[in-house]
Amino acid sequence: MIRKQARICPRAELKWPVSAQISGGLMHGETKDISPAGAFIRCRKPLKLHEVFDMVINAPEKPLNVKAEVIWSNIYGYDDEITPRGMGVRFVTISDEDQKLIAQELNQYDVGKVACEFLDTLETELA
Repeated sequence: MIRKQARICPRAELKWPVSAQISGGLMHGETKDISPAGAFIRCRKPLKLHEVFDMVINAPEKPLNVKAEVIWSNIYGYDDEITPRGMGVRFVTISDEDQKLIAQELNQYDVGKVACEFLDTLETELA
């Protein structure tokens, strides 16, 4: 499902498993939504603002290795369907191939023109 959003890159509500090695051990979560530029990660113990970490997003096609920065976090708030426990991240380092894979997934869910333009830009840069 796609919601109208005021984002540079719209996000699709795709639930992909996520794991990350952090200082306190291994963190597991799931994307609630994702775009080529970032994601919302549902998890029990969200990280602090501006924390940068490496994670693996287990997309259906292949694992995506991403370095991400926490840009907002719901550490102490409610944990329900309206305000799930988790964190919003922006991708600091992600391969062009992985961004393209995410953009292709978005296009399958009719995210629209922005994802198509993003995909066209990537194809031009990779050519």
